[in-house]
Amino acid sequence: MSDDRDGRGPAPRPPGTFKVGTIAGSDVLVSSSWFLIAGLIAIITAPAVENAEPGLGDLKYVGGFCLAVLLYLSVLVHEASHALMAKRFGLPVNNITLQFFGGMTSIEGEPDTPRQEFWVSVVGPLSSLGVSLVAFLAYSVVSDGLIGLAFSGLAWTNLFVGIVNLVPGLPLDGGRILKAAVWGASGDTHRGTIVAAGGGRIVALLAIGWPLLATEVLGGKPTVFDFLFAGVISMFLWSGATAALQHARVRSRLPHLVARDLARRTLTVPSDLPLAEAVRRAQEAQAGSIVTVTTGGTPVGVVNEAALLSVPAERRAWVPTSSVARSLEEGLQLPAGIGGEDLIRAISARPAGEYLLLDVDGSIFGVLSTADVDRAFNASA
Repeated sequence: MSDDRDGRGPAPRPPGTFKVGTIAGSDVLVSSSWFLIAGLIAIITAPAVENAEPGLGDLKYVGGFCLAVLLYLSVLVHEASHALMAKRFGLPVNNITLQFFGGMTSIEGEPDTPRQEFWVSVVGPLSSLGVSLVAFLAYSVVSDGLIGLAFSGLAWTNLFVGIVNLVPGLPLDGGRILKAAVWGASGDTHRGTIVAAGGGRIVALLAIGWPLLATEVLGGKPTVFDFLFAGVISMFLWSGATAALQHARVRSRLPHLVARDLARRTLTVPSDLPLAEAVRRAQEAQAGSIVTVTTGGTPVGVVNEAALLSVPAERRAWVPTSSVARSLEEGLQLPAGIGGEDLIRAISARPAGEYLLLDVDGSIFGVLSTADVDRAFNASA
């Protein structure tokens, strides 16, 4: 199973899903793709259902569907363990989604330490192995009929899920465990992600050859379905590892973004000063931005560069500077020392062209333009 930790803002419900309940305050969603896999499981397991309970007729497919529901309930246990551990460490969880490939827990943000990363990741496979153990013990007591078939299916499926998810490659849980280990050893979370994503790509390539390996180990001849299934799994692993790798590279650039270093020199002018005069004074002072203030010197607005340029030069003498300034609403004033992910989250939460930067004593330090942030980010690539 996997989890999604790319963003911190509340995520909207993914399209094609519907809510079936909540766990610890987080929505449990089911994707429409789940019905496809549930139908396939029902068809595949129908012969085993009929063998366990002869005479069911077409009801064997209903029995197979019930087995699919039971299996996905164990997947829910796996994902719920991720969610509960994340919440224990103060990481909000948007939702848990059951889908074609199993399940996904949408966690806001990233753990703060390798220890948190390890525990949020490892509880999933441990939960699956725990379910497997309980199911094996139950099967040793009840091994006949549909109930025995259900316990057997739960035991072997969860054993497989638990072991596979410990494979050290993203986007699997084992990849995040590897990330935590590298992060703890090197002190660099980005290096941990890059190593684990590389592991995920290796696992993806190995997955393609799994049918041939299984033939050598278990005997038999691989079918077209075996290769098709292996290809789908390989693409899933490769795309997940690639996305993690790209995300790590983006995050590695963020520490280089510090608002103080990108600030434009600022000129303060009265709100009612004619725009032409404000521009003249800014050019004379070699200021790259203009802030309007009250008579007492309190900042009230930041001149928007695009709005200023849209005013014809011949009209600027008759237009007050405040007409092209954006009021300093909540979120448009930032500390000059903000940087990295905190800076990106701040400007994402309150999109604007310019932000007023304040020094530690509350005085005006300068103005931050999002265009300058974009240029600095691209230059660091």
